[in-house]
Amino acid sequence: MAEIQAQVEASALLPDSQPNDPQPTKDPAEDCTENGRSVGWESSEGDQYFAKLRRNADKSDKKSATYFYKFMRVIGREIDKATNAFKAQRVDSTSPAILDMCMAPGAFLEVALKKNPGSHALAFSLPVSSGGYKSVLASDLDAKRVFLDVTMLAADMDMDLIPEGHEDEKFLPRQLEEGMLFDLVICDGQVLRQHLRPPFRETREATRLIITQLALGLQHLRLGGTMIVLLHRLEAWNTVNLIWMFRKISWVRLFKPKSGHAKRSSFYMVATNVDSQNPEAVEAVKRWKRIWRIATFGSDEEYGKVNLYEDTSVETLLKDFGPELVKLGKTIWKTQANALAKAPFMGKQKPE
Repeated sequence: MAEIQAQVEASALLPDSQPNDPQPTKDPAEDCTENGRSVGWESSEGDQYFAKLRRNADKSDKKSATYFYKFMRVIGREIDKATNAFKAQRVDSTSPAILDMCMAPGAFLEVALKKNPGSHALAFSLPVSSGGYKSVLASDLDAKRVFLDVTMLAADMDMDLIPEGHEDEKFLPRQLEEGMLFDLVICDGQVLRQHLRPPFRETREATRLIITQLALGLQHLRLGGTMIVLLHRLEAWNTVNLIWMFRKISWVRLFKPKSGHAKRSSFYMVATNVDSQNPEAVEAVKRWKRIWRIATFGSDEEYGKVNLYEDTSVETLLKDFGPELVKLGKTIWKTQANALAKAPFMGKQKPE
């Protein structure tokens, strides 16, 4: 069956993340969503629909880049209107600092900079020459743009010595100095099909990308700051655990924009008032960096044994977080279920 998602899902935090992973809880809206997905997966029209989205997303000409930028700006404004996510929470009079881990085309960063007058930003983005999106961010906005592959920030991920003879030699020096803190961190990067990378990275790239964004984003987030994170498949085990971890150190809201995301499994986690110095946060950063090292340098056997949440049991999660997860996810599941029911590729369902 052809893949129906427009991009590689960021919920693939681990190599064993599968659709039948332990399901922490169920909601009627989720059942409707799963039914819609299963029908969509079996639909050739659905394959064609999402294939067209993928082709459009891969275009890099100026016209396509401008359209994509404006489309992402609509999504960013929709997120902000519902959650006020892009408003940096300041505890003093210094100008707000913003970190965008995967900036291009730059629409989210524009929304953030204009929402916070006097703010400045550091923005990482994959170079166009490597398959990245073209940046359309206005030059008069106060943003330092650094074009690089964030998954190769070895020094920032505490890997100063690269194993001799490693297949990939493009590891990068430190970009984020110790003590460099930001009030708002945006983590919405996804694996791009046009990205030129060695073949051995293919099966691990989604893990490396989301882990790098989370680790460096949380490590360099000012106490009380905000993180905006793109996630997929709310019911997936790793996604649930990630949200639960952030719930312990922040105020978490989940939002699925109807623009561009309604039919997909994607949604955004907005974590505000983050206690980035909490022991849970510090340990999470260490764990993510350890997993990045294994995903980057480990053998297939080592990578296959990686367990992001080794201390979590289904029973504990259900008891401590299950009811809250249902409340957080109800609108997410309902939005996708409604959109799938109306999707042009669904057609009329035959009664059983």
